[in-house]
Amino acid sequence: MSFLRRRSATPAGPDFDVLAMDPGDWPGNLGAGLLPAPDGTCQGVFLRYDLFGGRGPAMIIGNLPEGSPARDLAEGEIPFEVAQLLIALENDEEVTVTETEDMPVMQGDNLMIVRRLKLSESRISCVQFDRSDNVLVTIAAWDRPITDDLYALLKPLPAELFQQG
Repeated sequence: MSFLRRRSATPAGPDFDVLAMDPGDWPGNLGAGLLPAPDGTCQGVFLRYDLFGGRGPAMIIGNLPEGSPARDLAEGEIPFEVAQLLIALENDEEVTVTETEDMPVMQGDNLMIVRRLKLSESRISCVQFDRSDNVLVTIAAWDRPITDDLYALLKPLPAELFQQG
């Protein structure tokens, strides 16, 4: 995915392109959150896609750049996006990563290695992959499998979406 590169100018939001589904392509509600560092830089972006009419999200997609503290996980610890999904669903059950599996996936002409995370909560699907600009993308979905055709829907979102106004 060589089309994803760091931006040269710093917008009011993240200094990297955010890969997700276009909000116009999603029939439900969309929310976005930024992970700020103490120095004001953006340490990650997550988008919450809600299909359930305010009863919780169907999916969270996170983009964490290299060096983001949210990427540093202990053995068995769940990704930040899974934790956000559980919080949004008001689910306080303890969830751990039980297994990971690397799978090759084609996106257009690009080969990605996707890590499928198996969790102790079987209703959560979670995958991760590294982009060419070293941003880690994590997709966590509630009560629906993540299939290969989802990757074709991912694209860089416009910087204006993340600017403060």
